Amino acid sequence: MAPLLRCLVITTTVLALQAPRTLRPKTLRQATQLEQLAEQTVLSIDTGDLNIIEQYAKGGLISDATTNPLFVAQAGTSGDARYVAFVDKAIAYAKANSGGDDVVSLAMDRLAVELGLEIVKLVPGYVSTEVDIRASFDTEESVRRARRIIAMYEAEGVDRSRVLVKLAGTWEGIEAARILERDGITCNITLIFGFAQGVAAAQAGARLISPFPGRVKDWHAANGGAPTYEPDEDPGVVVVRRIYEYYKKHGHGTICMPASWRPSRGTSDPSYAVDEILALAGTYLCTDRMTIPPPLLELLASSDEPVPRKLEPARAAAACADAELVYDESSFRLAMNADLAATTKLAEGINAFIGETAKLQAAIEAKV
Repeated sequence: MAPLLRCLVITTTVLALQAPRTLRPKTLRQATQLEQLAEQTVLSIDTGDLNIIEQYAKGGLISDATTNPLFVAQAGTSGDARYVAFVDKAIAYAKANSGGDDVVSLAMDRLAVELGLEIVKLVPGYVSTEVDIRASFDTEESVRRARRIIAMYEAEGVDRSRVLVKLAGTWEGIEAARILERDGITCNITLIFGFAQGVAAAQAGARLISPFPGRVKDWHAANGGAPTYEPDEDPGVVVVRRIYEYYKKHGHGTICMPASWRPSRGTSDPSYAVDEILALAGTYLCTDRMTIPPPLLELLASSDEPVPRKLEPARAAAACADAELVYDESSFRLAMNADLAATTKLAEGINAFIGETAKLQAAIEAKV
């Protein structure tokens, strides 16, 4: 659907045999929540399934796509002929181009790029490709692997401006982003669970961050918080909003692209699944983004309830109560140590992705 038609499709019906001739009031089809959301923010789809990406991209409401180690591992071990071909190409590339590097690690990077090269054909915007999660505490290795990923994209004719290199929100990952951004390699700092991570990423000049409000809510629910919240009071929503307000007050250009959603009010009503999305929808203008998995995109597309904008940038800046902060390594680690939700969920996220990466490595080693 063309952009101008996203909000409303207008049909008119003319009454015949009526004197004097008049027009009935216009019948309006209210835009779906997905269409309304797409008018407020750039939407990214959170999946490695190429068929689903293509389906949503053709609808014109999805501009970007993100992948992660889970999606790459699923592609590499699915047995689907299309993905098997990607694995075979990645291994062949690694054998021909290792130049003394580890063939398996190069094949794993190449597989992520092979998936990205297909996604680039389907979406007009960014494609996010993650550096090996096991390098999350090694700045030098993260930079090396990121540059290798970008070089492979560019060798295939994909400009680096189309690719977001994903790095974990550790001190070392954020420092890697600082180095890479100076080279024109745009970075997505992922696994963001706390305010300090968002601030440090902006200081480093990262193009984008991916905070995970749903997992923050999970931690609070499991550690003395309420099992359910009103969406505006959801701890994950509060963290993301605080980061956004800080960016607007202090002039940081880093984009907030939240991901990983939960039903603030619980699971008693299926529509609650998009609570956090709708609570943050009003926060963003078209220069910011959200990444949403297909099941929640479907839910948004099935409803025509209003999606109001709750915050404008000026009001967000005025609402910020935080003075500008400057983190060095010591103060960052101290702030993370004080934020148990961020520290715990960051460790859990890294460990989960390491597990998926290990599965992929074993599958590739078997074929190599």
